[in-house]
Amino acid sequence: MTSEPLLLTRRDPARNMARFYVLIVEPDLFDGAALTRNWGRIGTKGRFRIDLFGSRQEAEHRLVALARSKVRRGYRQGAEAG
Repeated sequence: MTSEPLLLTRRDPARNMARFYVLIVEPDLFDGAALTRNWGRIGTKGRFRIDLFGSRQEAEHRLVALARSKVRRGYRQGAEAG
């Protein structure tokens, strides 16, 4: 079962900043879970990273930790990113 993607955005027109960060937990082929991250400037494809975990719970714990870190840096749950 795939979780809903978590979309975070950060905009600062004074610094010409418009960024997105998307996190999603998905099952992998070996009864574990994959945390997929996509980030970059709004309007681009951005970069991707996939981290594999032994369980869905571990992947979701990491998702929460990353989301907290991004919120501390000024990201907010936001509208579409590109």
